[in-house]
Amino acid sequence: MQHVNMVDSEENEYTENERLAMDRIRESSSAEIKTEKGNIYCLTIVGQIEGHLILPPQNKTTKYEHIIPLLATVEESPDIDALLVILNTMGGDVEAGLAISEMISGMKKPAVSLVLGGGHSIGVPLAVSAKYSFIAPSATMTLHPIRLNGTFIGVPQTLQYLERMQERVTEFVLRNSKIKRDDFEKLIMNTGELTNDVGTILLGEDAVKYGLIDRVGGISDAIETLYKMIK
Repeated sequence: MQHVNMVDSEENEYTENERLAMDRIRESSSAEIKTEKGNIYCLTIVGQIEGHLILPPQNKTTKYEHIIPLLATVEESPDIDALLVILNTMGGDVEAGLAISEMISGMKKPAVSLVLGGGHSIGVPLAVSAKYSFIAPSATMTLHPIRLNGTFIGVPQTLQYLERMQERVTEFVLRNSKIKRDDFEKLIMNTGELTNDVGTILLGEDAVKYGLIDRVGGISDAIETLYKMIK
């Protein structure tokens, strides 16, 4: 009878661990991949990046106040060897997106990003923030200048603010990818592609050709690269 109770206890503990893992996936869109090759923390960034303003409840969002402490935990945890960032985002709050990008870029642990679906707007710095980046063949990335939502005063100071914000984004992308400044600025200021906006949409192969992303690939390529980086 005692042996049966021990088995039941182990089964209950295993079920509880599974339940906690599923709760983590639902709440923070993250999960851990544990194998003999190493432990990888998988983080998904989807929808809009939510920053200082709360977006409507029907919007799919990634909240930066959840991601920032999570990344700090990944960096310091002895049980996690590497980080996999999976992106399918339309963009969002610029400063929040840059904050997350800087956190990932500043990590000492191996980090790989994978763009699935789209890595648009502020999703571009997020995609290049990892030490190595992948993009799916069918994925796209939209590059365009910084914009402001809502009402703002049309004075020179506002234009200077926009220019400084744009330069912050530009410098980060140039520092963390192989794209040339002239190419990047030409792409974001392109007037012949988007109907109601300035900018360019890059397919997977084009993003690699310009040096924005390191390689076209999928989930298996990203995970295999991380295992090699862990060694």
